[in-house]
Amino acid sequence: MEQSLIMEIKDNTFARQFETTVEEGLLSVEYSFQEKKIFLTKINTPEPFENEELISQFLSEIMSIAIEKKLKVVPILPKIVVFFKKNPVYKELLPPGIRL
Repeated sequence: MEQSLIMEIKDNTFARQFETTVEEGLLSVEYSFQEKKIFLTKINTPEPFENEELISQFLSEIMSIAIEKKLKVVPILPKIVVFFKKNPVYKELLPPGIRL
Protein backbone atom coordinates (compact mmCIF):
# COMPACT_ATOMS: atom_id res chain seq x y z
CA MET A 1 0.00 0.00 0.00
CA GLU A 2 1.46 3.35 -1.09
CA GLN A 3 1.50 6.06 1.52
CA SER A 4 1.80 9.79 1.05
CA LEU A 5 4.31 11.27 3.41
CA ILE A 6 4.94 14.83 4.48
CA MET A 7 8.06 15.99 2.71
CA GLU A 8 10.24 18.55 4.40
CA ILE A 9 12.06 20.65 1.81
CA LYS A 10 15.02 22.88 2.55
CA ASP A 11 15.95 25.66 0.14
CA ASN A 12 19.74 25.58 0.38
CA THR A 13 20.49 28.95 -1.22
CA PHE A 14 24.25 28.53 -0.71
CA ALA A 15 24.31 25.31 -2.77
CA ARG A 16 21.45 26.60 -4.99
CA GLN A 17 19.32 23.51 -4.55
CA PHE A 18 16.15 22.25 -2.94
CA GLU A 19 16.85 19.33 -0.62
CA THR A 20 14.93 16.62 1.16
CA THR A 21 16.13 13.61 3.08
CA VAL A 22 15.05 10.11 2.07
CA GLU A 23 16.01 6.74 3.61
CA GLU A 24 18.90 6.33 1.17
CA GLY A 25 20.31 9.85 1.76
CA LEU A 26 19.91 13.33 0.30
CA LEU A 27 17.63 14.01 -2.68
CA SER A 28 18.15 17.41 -4.30
CA VAL A 29 17.18 19.51 -7.31
CA GLU A 30 19.70 22.12 -8.41
CA TYR A 31 18.45 25.47 -9.66
CA SER A 32 19.52 28.88 -10.86
CA PHE A 33 17.60 32.16 -10.92
CA GLN A 34 17.32 34.67 -13.73
CA GLU A 35 14.88 37.55 -13.28
CA LYS A 36 11.57 36.01 -12.11
CA LYS A 37 12.43 32.55 -13.47
CA ILE A 38 13.83 29.49 -11.77
CA PHE A 39 15.78 27.09 -13.98
CA LEU A 40 15.67 23.50 -12.70
CA THR A 41 18.97 22.08 -13.92
CA LYS A 42 19.75 18.78 -12.20
CA ILE A 43 18.29 16.09 -9.94
CA ASN A 44 20.75 14.44 -7.54
CA THR A 45 19.75 11.15 -5.96
CA PRO A 46 21.52 8.85 -3.50
CA GLU A 47 23.20 5.84 -5.17
CA PRO A 48 20.64 3.03 -4.72
CA PHE A 49 17.62 5.40 -5.09
CA GLU A 50 15.08 4.67 -7.85
CA ASN A 51 11.74 5.86 -6.41
CA GLU A 52 10.30 7.86 -9.34
CA GLU A 53 7.06 8.50 -7.44
CA LEU A 54 8.96 10.19 -4.62
CA ILE A 55 10.92 12.30 -7.12
CA SER A 56 7.61 13.34 -8.69
CA GLN A 57 6.24 14.29 -5.25
CA PHE A 58 9.43 16.29 -4.58
CA LEU A 59 9.00 18.15 -7.89
CA SER A 60 5.35 18.87 -7.02
CA GLU A 61 6.47 20.44 -3.74
CA ILE A 62 9.01 22.56 -5.65
CA MET A 63 6.21 23.71 -7.99
CA SER A 64 4.23 24.80 -4.90
CA ILE A 65 7.22 26.88 -3.79
CA ALA A 66 7.43 28.45 -7.27
CA ILE A 67 3.70 29.32 -7.16
CA GLU A 68 4.11 30.83 -3.69
CA LYS A 69 7.07 32.95 -4.83
CA LYS A 70 5.36 33.86 -8.14
CA LEU A 71 8.18 32.37 -10.22
CA LYS A 72 8.10 30.91 -13.72
CA VAL A 73 9.77 27.51 -14.00
CA VAL A 74 12.15 26.58 -16.82
CA PRO A 75 12.75 22.81 -16.93
CA ILE A 76 16.25 22.17 -18.30
CA LEU A 77 16.53 18.47 -17.44
CA PRO A 78 14.58 16.00 -19.67
CA LYS A 79 13.26 14.19 -16.55
CA ILE A 80 11.68 17.49 -15.38
CA VAL A 81 10.20 18.08 -18.87
CA VAL A 82 8.57 14.63 -18.57
CA PHE A 83 7.20 15.67 -15.14
CA PHE A 84 5.53 18.72 -16.74
CA LYS A 85 4.05 16.54 -19.52
CA LYS A 86 2.62 14.11 -16.93
CA ASN A 87 1.30 16.97 -14.76
CA PRO A 88 -0.34 19.53 -17.09
CA VAL A 89 -1.72 21.39 -14.05
CA TYR A 90 1.74 23.00 -13.71
CA LYS A 91 2.00 24.20 -17.33
CA GLU A 92 0.92 27.71 -16.27
CA LEU A 93 4.29 27.94 -14.48
CA LEU A 94 6.14 27.79 -17.81
CA PRO A 95 7.32 31.14 -19.16
CA PRO A 96 5.67 32.43 -22.37
CA GLY A 97 7.16 30.82 -25.46
CA ILE A 98 8.21 27.54 -23.84
CA ARG A 99 6.49 24.55 -25.42
CA LEU A 100 6.92 20.97 -24.27
